[in-house]
Amino acid sequence: MSTNVRPSDMARITTIDQANDFINEQIELIKEQVKDKKVLLALSGGVDSSVVAALLIKAIGKQLVCVHVNHGLMRKGESEQVIEVFGKQLDANLIYVDASERYLSLLAGVADPEQKRKIIGAEFIKIFDEEAKKQDSIEFLAQGTIYPDILESIKAKESGKPVKSHHNVGGLPEDMNFTLVEPVKLLFKDEVRVVGEALGLPHSMVYRQPFPGPGLGVRCLGAITKDRLEALREADAILREEFELCGLSKHVWQYFISMPDFKSVGVRNEQRYEGWSAIIRAVNTTDAMSATIEEIPYAVLHKITNRITTEVEGINRVLYDLTPKPVGTIEFE
Repeated sequence: MSTNVRPSDMARITTIDQANDFINEQIELIKEQVKDKKVLLALSGGVDSSVVAALLIKAIGKQLVCVHVNHGLMRKGESEQVIEVFGKQLDANLIYVDASERYLSLLAGVADPEQKRKIIGAEFIKIFDEEAKKQDSIEFLAQGTIYPDILESIKAKESGKPVKSHHNVGGLPEDMNFTLVEPVKLLFKDEVRVVGEALGLPHSMVYRQPFPGPGLGVRCLGAITKDRLEALREADAILREEFELCGLSKHVWQYFISMPDFKSVGVRNEQRYEGWSAIIRAVNTTDAMSATIEEIPYAVLHKITNRITTEVEGINRVLYDLTPKPVGTIEFE
């Protein structure tokens, strides 16, 4: 598909049969476009890049080179899942880059959220570029661009206002001389998920929650330290596990833990214990422009609180954020 405009008569993909038809069509188009050349893909583990990776593996196999950069700001188990699914199960040509210490060093002492975002984004591009230069004869770059990315970027250009201008829409840096491969760029997110199911990707990957590009970097509020980051990762994993067990994961659009950069006094083993707070946020939304708060049963809240305060080193309080959007935003930073 060479156009950036979705045809008005293009049927929505809602069934596995429709998804299989789309997959077969894209396999032929990819083979025709790429031929015997190599394709590079930044594989984050999110649904869009994962579906594109699985689709390209079906089409061109080892001609696809996937680069997964672990910046140390992923949720618990996410990089491991990428390695398991793509490196082992799908036998992808996968390059894994552990850049966690590199990021911690760059982010040391940086508290401003916008500065953190810029550092995280710029370093990712730098690492990806380093890995790209190690490869021979790569002419194509695959991206998980989807149709809302294109629509929002078009609106931004037409109005002159940044509704949301996406990094993967509107061209590449001049020094990265690649031709784009974007097989899902005319699909909406729900359609991408159906295609992911048809490709046999794990449910947890296909229905992965929205996750900010800077990852836990903007949920570890203020300056990031290794111990705070690890405590946040463990607390967030407990929240996700308990939501899965009680069925809330099926009804809540996004739920996560944030951690403010201050300590409060508590008691542990009959001794004074200073620890951080874990803030639970659970919201529902249709467009992310506004959001309502999901009511979590007290029994679930008590269980989550007990587990986090007993199992996670460094946390002595669990707080529940009841602020809708507006006046709050979905993320804290």
